[in-house]
Amino acid sequence: MKKVLFVIAHRPGRSPSQRFRYEQYISFLEQNGYHCHESYIISERDDRVFYHPGNLTSKSWIFFRSFIYRLKDVIKYSNYDIIFVQREAFMTGTTIFESLFKRTKAKLVFDFDDAIWLHDVSEANKSLGWLKNPEKTSKIIRMADLVIAGNKYLADYALKFNKNVVIIPTTIDTSEFRNIHLRKHDTLCIGWSGSMTTMKHFDYAIPFLLKIKEKYGDKVSFKVIGDGSYRNEALGIKGIPWTKDDEVEQLSEFDIGIMPLPHDEWTKGKCGLKGLSYMSLEIPTVMSPVGVNTEIIRDGVNGFLADSTDEWVNKLSLLAESKELRSRIGKEGRKTVEQYYSVDSQKENYLNYFNKLTE
Repeated sequence: MKKVLFVIAHRPGRSPSQRFRYEQYISFLEQNGYHCHESYIISERDDRVFYHPGNLTSKSWIFFRSFIYRLKDVIKYSNYDIIFVQREAFMTGTTIFESLFKRTKAKLVFDFDDAIWLHDVSEANKSLGWLKNPEKTSKIIRMADLVIAGNKYLADYALKFNKNVVIIPTTIDTSEFRNIHLRKHDTLCIGWSGSMTTMKHFDYAIPFLLKIKEKYGDKVSFKVIGDGSYRNEALGIKGIPWTKDDEVEQLSEFDIGIMPLPHDEWTKGKCGLKGLSYMSLEIPTVMSPVGVNTEIIRDGVNGFLADSTDEWVNKLSLLAESKELRSRIGKEGRKTVEQYYSVDSQKENYLNYFNKLTE
Protein backbone atom coordinates (compact mmCIF):
# COMPACT_ATOMS: atom_id res chain seq x y z
CA MET A 1 0.00 0.00 0.00
CA LYS A 2 1.49 3.33 -1.11
CA LYS A 3 0.99 6.29 1.20
CA VAL A 4 0.05 9.87 0.30
CA LEU A 5 -0.01 12.88 2.61
CA PHE A 6 -2.18 15.78 1.44
CA VAL A 7 -0.84 18.99 2.97
CA ILE A 8 -3.74 21.46 3.01
CA ALA A 9 -4.93 24.60 4.72
CA HIS A 10 -8.56 23.75 5.50
CA ARG A 11 -10.52 20.82 6.86
CA PRO A 12 -11.93 18.45 4.21
CA GLY A 13 -15.10 19.71 2.55
CA ARG A 14 -14.43 23.35 3.43
CA SER A 15 -12.35 24.78 0.59
CA PRO A 16 -13.51 24.71 -3.06
CA SER A 17 -9.88 24.55 -4.18
CA GLN A 18 -9.35 21.37 -2.18
CA ARG A 19 -12.73 19.81 -2.92
CA PHE A 20 -12.58 20.20 -6.67
CA ARG A 21 -8.83 19.67 -7.12
CA TYR A 22 -8.07 16.47 -5.17
CA GLU A 23 -10.65 15.47 -2.52
CA GLN A 24 -12.97 13.98 -5.13
CA TYR A 25 -10.21 11.55 -6.18
CA ILE A 26 -9.35 10.15 -2.76
CA SER A 27 -11.77 7.21 -2.82
CA PHE A 28 -10.59 6.27 -6.33
CA LEU A 29 -6.94 6.43 -5.25
CA GLU A 30 -7.67 4.27 -2.22
CA GLN A 31 -9.41 1.71 -4.42
CA ASN A 32 -6.21 1.56 -6.47
CA GLY A 33 -3.58 0.94 -3.82
CA TYR A 34 -3.06 4.28 -2.07
CA HIS A 35 -3.55 5.10 1.58
CA CYS A 36 -4.44 8.81 1.81
CA HIS A 37 -4.11 11.09 4.82
CA GLU A 38 -5.03 14.79 4.97
CA SER A 39 -3.31 17.25 7.31
CA TYR A 40 -4.95 20.67 7.71
CA ILE A 41 -4.07 23.60 9.95
CA ILE A 42 -7.13 25.91 9.98
CA SER A 43 -10.05 24.56 11.98
CA GLU A 44 -13.73 25.50 11.76
CA ARG A 45 -13.26 27.61 14.88
CA ASP A 46 -10.23 29.34 13.33
CA ASP A 47 -12.34 30.27 10.29
CA ARG A 48 -14.42 32.62 12.39
CA VAL A 49 -11.25 34.51 13.32
CA PHE A 50 -8.93 34.12 10.37
CA TYR A 51 -11.17 35.60 7.66
CA HIS A 52 -12.45 38.60 9.58
CA PRO A 53 -10.62 41.90 10.21
CA GLY A 54 -8.63 42.43 13.41
CA ASN A 55 -8.15 39.66 15.98
CA LEU A 56 -4.37 39.90 15.59
CA THR A 57 -3.68 38.14 18.90
CA SER A 58 -5.86 35.17 17.94
CA LYS A 59 -4.37 35.10 14.44
CA SER A 60 -0.87 35.07 15.91
CA TRP A 61 -1.82 32.03 17.96
CA ILE A 62 -3.17 30.31 14.82
CA PHE A 63 0.14 31.00 13.04
CA PHE A 64 2.17 29.60 15.95
CA ARG A 65 0.03 26.51 16.41
CA SER A 66 0.00 25.85 12.65
CA PHE A 67 3.80 26.07 12.56
CA ILE A 68 4.02 23.37 15.25
CA TYR A 69 1.52 21.18 13.39
CA ARG A 70 3.58 21.36 10.23
CA LEU A 71 6.77 20.46 12.08
CA LYS A 72 4.98 17.39 13.39
CA ASP A 73 3.94 16.52 9.83
CA VAL A 74 7.56 16.54 8.68
CA ILE A 75 8.51 14.10 11.43
CA LYS A 76 5.43 11.88 11.38
CA TYR A 77 5.02 11.42 7.62
CA SER A 78 8.64 11.32 6.47
CA ASN A 79 8.20 7.70 5.35
CA TYR A 80 5.30 8.43 2.97
CA ASP A 81 5.62 7.85 -0.78
CA ILE A 82 4.02 11.11 -1.94
CA ILE A 83 3.59 14.44 -0.18
CA PHE A 84 1.00 16.49 -2.04
CA VAL A 85 1.04 20.23 -1.26
CA GLN A 86 -2.12 22.01 -2.34
CA ARG A 87 -1.23 25.68 -3.01
CA GLU A 88 1.11 26.00 0.01
CA ALA A 89 2.13 24.20 3.19
CA PHE A 90 1.98 27.32 5.35
CA MET A 91 0.05 30.59 5.03
CA THR A 92 3.02 32.99 5.16
CA GLY A 93 5.83 33.57 2.67
CA THR A 94 8.10 30.83 3.99
CA THR A 95 8.87 27.67 2.03
CA ILE A 96 10.58 25.97 4.96
CA PHE A 97 8.09 23.11 5.13
CA GLU A 98 8.20 22.35 1.42
CA SER A 99 12.00 22.29 1.78
CA LEU A 100 11.79 19.87 4.70
CA PHE A 101 9.29 17.64 2.89
CA LYS A 102 11.65 17.58 -0.09
CA ARG A 103 14.37 16.08 2.13
CA THR A 104 12.23 13.07 2.99
CA LYS A 105 12.01 9.95 0.82
CA ALA A 106 8.64 11.11 -0.52
CA LYS A 107 8.04 12.53 -3.98
CA LEU A 108 6.83 16.14 -3.69
CA VAL A 109 3.72 17.09 -5.69
CA PHE A 110 2.57 20.70 -5.94
CA ASP A 111 -0.97 21.52 -7.07
CA PHE A 112 -2.33 25.01 -7.76
CA ASP A 113 -5.41 26.52 -9.39
CA ASP A 114 -4.90 30.29 -9.16
CA ALA A 115 -2.22 32.81 -10.12
CA ILE A 116 -0.93 32.63 -6.55
CA TRP A 117 2.46 34.05 -7.52
CA LEU A 118 0.69 37.43 -7.60
CA HIS A 119 0.33 39.42 -4.39
CA ASP A 120 -3.35 38.95 -3.53
CA VAL A 121 -4.54 39.37 0.07
CA SER A 122 -8.13 39.25 1.36
CA GLU A 123 -9.64 42.44 2.75
CA ALA A 124 -9.79 40.87 6.20
CA ASN A 125 -6.00 40.38 6.26
CA LYS A 126 -4.68 43.47 4.46
CA SER A 127 -2.64 44.40 7.52
CA LEU A 128 -0.86 41.04 7.31
CA GLY A 129 0.00 41.37 3.63
CA TRP A 130 3.67 41.89 4.48
CA LEU A 131 3.85 38.24 5.53
CA LYS A 132 3.24 37.12 1.95
CA ASN A 133 6.05 36.52 -0.55
CA PRO A 134 5.21 36.64 -4.29
CA GLU A 135 8.34 34.60 -5.09
CA LYS A 136 7.21 31.71 -2.91
CA THR A 137 5.27 29.91 -5.64
CA SER A 138 8.22 29.71 -8.04
CA LYS A 139 10.41 28.32 -5.24
CA ILE A 140 7.94 25.53 -4.50
CA ILE A 141 7.59 24.74 -8.19
CA ARG A 142 11.38 24.33 -8.50
CA MET A 143 11.39 21.82 -5.62
CA ALA A 144 8.49 19.70 -6.85
CA ASP A 145 8.90 16.31 -8.50
CA LEU A 146 5.56 16.95 -10.23
CA VAL A 147 3.52 20.13 -10.67
CA ILE A 148 -0.22 19.85 -11.34
CA ALA A 149 -1.68 23.03 -12.81
CA GLY A 150 -5.37 23.81 -13.22
CA ASN A 151 -5.08 25.30 -16.72
CA LYS A 152 -2.61 26.20 -19.49
CA TYR A 153 -1.97 29.73 -18.20
CA LEU A 154 -0.83 28.34 -14.85
CA ALA A 155 1.12 25.53 -16.53
CA ASP A 156 2.98 28.00 -18.74
CA TYR A 157 4.09 29.87 -15.63
CA ALA A 158 5.21 26.67 -13.90
CA LEU A 159 7.19 25.51 -16.95
CA LYS A 160 9.54 28.45 -16.46
CA PHE A 161 10.84 26.71 -13.33
CA ASN A 162 10.15 22.99 -13.76
CA LYS A 163 9.75 20.74 -16.81
CA ASN A 164 7.60 18.18 -14.96
CA VAL A 165 4.27 20.02 -15.29
CA VAL A 166 0.90 18.50 -16.18
CA ILE A 167 -2.57 19.99 -16.48
CA ILE A 168 -5.54 18.54 -14.64
CA PRO A 169 -8.51 20.90 -14.86
CA THR A 170 -10.69 21.66 -11.88
CA THR A 171 -13.36 18.99 -12.06
CA ILE A 172 -16.92 18.31 -10.95
CA ASP A 173 -18.26 15.08 -9.49
CA THR A 174 -21.17 14.72 -11.91
CA SER A 175 -22.74 11.96 -9.82
CA GLU A 176 -23.16 14.49 -7.02
CA PHE A 177 -23.80 17.60 -9.13
CA ARG A 178 -26.95 16.45 -10.89
CA ASN A 179 -29.96 18.56 -11.79
CA ILE A 180 -32.75 18.16 -9.22
CA HIS A 181 -35.23 20.44 -11.01
CA LEU A 182 -36.11 22.95 -8.31
CA ARG A 183 -36.87 25.82 -10.72
CA LYS A 184 -40.57 26.07 -9.93
CA HIS A 185 -40.67 29.77 -9.00
CA ASP A 186 -42.75 32.32 -10.90
CA THR A 187 -39.80 34.56 -11.76
CA LEU A 188 -36.72 33.82 -13.86
CA CYS A 189 -33.82 33.47 -11.41
CA ILE A 190 -30.37 34.74 -12.45
CA GLY A 191 -27.80 33.48 -9.95
CA TRP A 192 -24.19 33.87 -8.88
CA SER A 193 -22.25 31.64 -6.49
CA GLY A 194 -18.94 32.41 -4.82
CA SER A 195 -17.43 33.28 -1.45
CA MET A 196 -16.79 36.29 0.73
CA THR A 197 -13.39 36.72 -0.90
CA THR A 198 -14.82 36.71 -4.45
CA MET A 199 -17.85 38.94 -3.80
CA LYS A 200 -15.86 41.74 -5.45
CA HIS A 201 -16.33 39.91 -8.76
CA PHE A 202 -20.11 40.03 -8.39
CA ASP A 203 -19.82 43.83 -8.41
CA TYR A 204 -19.03 43.61 -12.13
CA ALA A 205 -22.51 42.15 -12.67
CA ILE A 206 -24.47 44.98 -11.04
CA PRO A 207 -24.58 47.37 -14.07
CA PHE A 208 -25.98 44.77 -16.47
CA LEU A 209 -28.27 43.20 -13.88
CA LEU A 210 -29.80 46.61 -13.19
CA LYS A 211 -30.53 46.91 -16.92
CA ILE A 212 -32.08 43.44 -16.92
CA LYS A 213 -34.20 44.45 -13.94
CA GLU A 214 -35.28 47.61 -15.75
CA LYS A 215 -36.13 45.58 -18.88
CA TYR A 216 -38.03 42.70 -17.28
CA GLY A 217 -39.17 44.08 -13.92
CA ASP A 218 -40.77 41.53 -11.60
CA LYS A 219 -40.38 38.78 -14.17
CA VAL A 220 -36.78 38.31 -13.01
CA SER A 221 -35.18 37.74 -9.62
CA PHE A 222 -31.56 37.51 -8.52
CA LYS A 223 -29.80 35.17 -6.12
CA VAL A 224 -26.33 35.40 -4.57
CA ILE A 225 -24.76 32.47 -2.72
CA GLY A 226 -21.58 32.82 -0.67
CA ASP A 227 -22.01 35.73 1.72
CA GLY A 228 -25.03 35.82 4.02
CA SER A 229 -24.40 39.46 4.90
CA TYR A 230 -24.54 40.72 1.30
CA ARG A 231 -27.41 43.07 0.43
CA ASN A 232 -28.42 44.92 -2.73
CA GLU A 233 -31.77 46.68 -2.37
CA ALA A 234 -31.98 47.82 -6.00
CA LEU A 235 -31.83 44.19 -7.16
CA GLY A 236 -33.74 42.79 -4.19
CA ILE A 237 -30.83 40.55 -3.16
CA LYS A 238 -30.28 39.10 0.29
CA GLY A 239 -27.15 36.96 0.16
CA ILE A 240 -27.28 33.31 1.20
CA PRO A 241 -24.35 31.75 3.08
CA TRP A 242 -22.69 28.82 1.32
CA THR A 243 -22.92 25.40 2.92
CA LYS A 244 -21.78 22.14 1.38
CA ASP A 245 -24.89 20.29 2.57
CA ASP A 246 -27.35 22.31 0.48
CA GLU A 247 -25.03 23.53 -2.29
CA VAL A 248 -26.66 21.55 -5.11
CA GLU A 249 -30.16 22.39 -3.88
CA GLN A 250 -29.43 26.14 -3.76
CA LEU A 251 -27.74 26.17 -7.17
CA SER A 252 -30.59 24.19 -8.70
CA GLU A 253 -32.91 27.16 -8.19
CA PHE A 254 -30.96 29.14 -10.82
CA ASP A 255 -32.50 29.48 -14.28
CA ILE A 256 -29.33 31.18 -15.53
CA GLY A 257 -25.86 31.20 -13.92
CA ILE A 258 -23.38 34.02 -14.36
CA MET A 259 -19.61 34.31 -13.91
CA PRO A 260 -18.48 37.92 -14.46
CA LEU A 261 -14.77 38.65 -14.09
CA PRO A 262 -12.45 41.61 -14.62
CA HIS A 263 -9.66 41.30 -17.18
CA ASP A 264 -6.47 41.04 -15.11
CA GLU A 265 -3.56 38.71 -14.43
CA TRP A 266 -5.23 37.13 -11.40
CA THR A 267 -8.42 36.17 -13.22
CA LYS A 268 -6.46 34.68 -16.13
CA GLY A 269 -5.44 31.98 -13.66
CA LYS A 270 -9.01 31.12 -12.60
CA CYS A 271 -10.18 27.62 -13.48
CA GLY A 272 -13.85 28.30 -14.23
CA LEU A 273 -15.29 26.50 -11.21
CA LYS A 274 -18.42 28.66 -10.87
CA GLY A 275 -19.35 28.14 -14.49
CA LEU A 276 -18.58 24.43 -14.41
CA SER A 277 -20.78 24.03 -11.32
CA TYR A 278 -23.72 25.66 -13.11
CA MET A 279 -23.11 23.72 -16.31
CA SER A 280 -23.00 20.38 -14.50
CA LEU A 281 -26.54 21.10 -13.27
CA GLU A 282 -27.76 21.93 -16.79
CA ILE A 283 -28.03 25.61 -15.88
CA PRO A 284 -27.36 27.78 -18.96
CA THR A 285 -24.24 29.77 -18.17
CA VAL A 286 -22.87 33.17 -19.20
CA MET A 287 -19.19 33.91 -18.48
CA SER A 288 -16.73 36.71 -19.04
CA PRO A 289 -14.28 35.79 -21.84
CA VAL A 290 -11.33 35.61 -19.46
CA GLY A 291 -8.72 32.87 -19.20
CA VAL A 292 -9.93 29.29 -19.31
CA ASN A 293 -13.56 30.42 -19.75
CA THR A 294 -12.85 30.83 -23.46
CA GLU A 295 -11.81 27.16 -23.61
CA ILE A 296 -14.81 25.91 -21.65
CA ILE A 297 -17.49 27.87 -23.50
CA ARG A 298 -18.35 27.62 -27.19
CA ASP A 299 -20.39 30.78 -27.51
CA GLY A 300 -24.01 30.02 -28.31
CA VAL A 301 -23.48 26.24 -28.17
CA ASN A 302 -22.86 25.17 -24.56
CA GLY A 303 -23.07 28.63 -22.96
CA PHE A 304 -22.44 32.26 -23.73
CA LEU A 305 -19.50 34.63 -23.41
CA ALA A 306 -20.18 38.30 -22.65
CA ASP A 307 -17.81 41.19 -22.10
CA SER A 308 -19.43 44.64 -22.31
CA THR A 309 -22.61 45.59 -20.46
CA ASP A 310 -24.52 45.52 -23.75
CA GLU A 311 -23.26 42.00 -24.50
CA TRP A 312 -24.31 40.79 -21.09
CA VAL A 313 -27.78 42.28 -21.47
CA ASN A 314 -28.12 40.80 -24.95
CA LYS A 315 -27.03 37.28 -24.00
CA LEU A 316 -29.09 37.22 -20.80
CA SER A 317 -32.11 38.50 -22.73
CA LEU A 318 -31.79 35.70 -25.30
CA LEU A 319 -31.88 33.15 -22.49
CA ALA A 320 -34.59 34.94 -20.53
CA GLU A 321 -36.95 34.94 -23.49
CA SER A 322 -36.55 31.32 -24.59
CA LYS A 323 -37.12 28.32 -22.37
CA GLU A 324 -36.12 26.09 -25.28
CA LEU A 325 -32.77 27.87 -25.62
CA ARG A 326 -32.15 27.59 -21.88
CA SER A 327 -32.84 23.87 -22.02
CA ARG A 328 -30.63 23.27 -25.08
CA ILE A 329 -27.70 25.31 -23.76
CA GLY A 330 -28.04 23.67 -20.33
CA LYS A 331 -27.90 20.16 -21.76
CA GLU A 332 -24.87 20.99 -23.91
CA GLY A 333 -23.13 22.48 -20.87
CA ARG A 334 -23.66 19.28 -18.92
CA LYS A 335 -22.19 17.24 -21.81
CA THR A 336 -19.09 19.46 -21.84
CA VAL A 337 -18.50 18.92 -18.13
CA GLU A 338 -19.01 15.17 -18.42
CA GLN A 339 -16.56 14.90 -21.32
CA TYR A 340 -13.75 17.20 -20.19
CA TYR A 341 -14.24 18.56 -16.67
CA SER A 342 -15.67 15.68 -14.63
CA VAL A 343 -13.97 13.43 -12.11
CA ASP A 344 -14.67 10.44 -14.37
CA SER A 345 -12.91 12.15 -17.29
CA GLN A 346 -9.71 12.80 -15.30
CA LYS A 347 -9.40 10.11 -12.62
CA GLU A 348 -7.27 7.75 -14.70
CA ASN A 349 -4.87 10.62 -15.49
CA TYR A 350 -4.62 11.37 -11.77
CA LEU A 351 -3.86 7.76 -10.95
CA ASN A 352 -1.32 7.38 -13.78
CA TYR A 353 0.64 10.44 -12.65
CA PHE A 354 0.82 9.06 -9.11
CA ASN A 355 1.83 5.61 -10.34
CA LYS A 356 4.66 7.02 -12.48
CA LEU A 357 6.00 8.92 -9.49
CA THR A 358 6.10 5.84 -7.29
CA GLU A 359 7.41 3.27 -9.80
